[in-house]
Amino acid sequence: MHLKDEVAKISQRLRELSHGRHLDKAVWDKVELARHPKRPYTLDYIEHMFAGFTELRGDRCYGDDSAIISGLAAYHGRTLMVIGHQKGRDLAARTRRNFGMARPEGYRKAQRLMHLADKFGIPVLTLIDTPGAFPGAAAEDRGQAGAISGSLMCMARLSVPTVAVIIGEGGSGGALALALADRVLMLENSIYSVISPESCAALLWKDSTEAHLAAQTLRMTSSELFELGVIDEVLPEPRGGAHRDHAAAAHILKEALEDKLRELDELTPQIRKKERSEKFRQMGVWRENGLTLF
Repeated sequence: MHLKDEVAKISQRLRELSHGRHLDKAVWDKVELARHPKRPYTLDYIEHMFAGFTELRGDRCYGDDSAIISGLAAYHGRTLMVIGHQKGRDLAARTRRNFGMARPEGYRKAQRLMHLADKFGIPVLTLIDTPGAFPGAAAEDRGQAGAISGSLMCMARLSVPTVAVIIGEGGSGGALALALADRVLMLENSIYSVISPESCAALLWKDSTEAHLAAQTLRMTSSELFELGVIDEVLPEPRGGAHRDHAAAAHILKEALEDKLRELDELTPQIRKKERSEKFRQMGVWRENGLTLF
């Protein structure tokens, strides 16, 4: 029997499967690092990056949402408006902050402060780390979808420089609501996607245990999203991940922020708005007359 060709085919298939498992594990490692409980959150970056910070609360409509931190920060002799998700370190804090899942009042608070920043010419920095917007019935009753779309419209219209950074999880519309910025950055081990891997697996394969496969299919890692043009830059993390050295991670982010603000300060508000609009309109792939367009 001549089995040489058959053996070659089987060997090639084994190599493909082995490579697939490697990729799957590499992507899932990123997911786990993005969710690491010791990873620096918004308040950690604020502590290490800014000389002072004054928190501003409330949406002037319903109440305050602790899942979103917002306020004025002192930065290199100027003022920034900083808005970001906050998950909490222990169970009590996580419960109070709803695990970083904002309700409508959180997004309306963000809009209020972005309008304030625009009025006084203050650049806006958003730090994104959420599994997604809170999907509870109460949040839906208070207009969750409208609050998210309102945030997108608000960020699209801002005249001041805006920088968004995905520092951990960037989940669905809850993340995008704070990410429509002039420059969108991602930390190396963060993730950004339209849905969580578990939810995606449950919908597509009726099995949440296929989350590893979903994570790979979603192309949610920083390097993949940079290749797709969804983000503008990938920021390196301290060796082993940002959770190992909060101060070093904050230093990397602080330097990147300085560079991006310097770039944006050289542009007029009209040019910033135009480039921001073009940036997001050019994302995606579609087919027209049999041709694939980007």
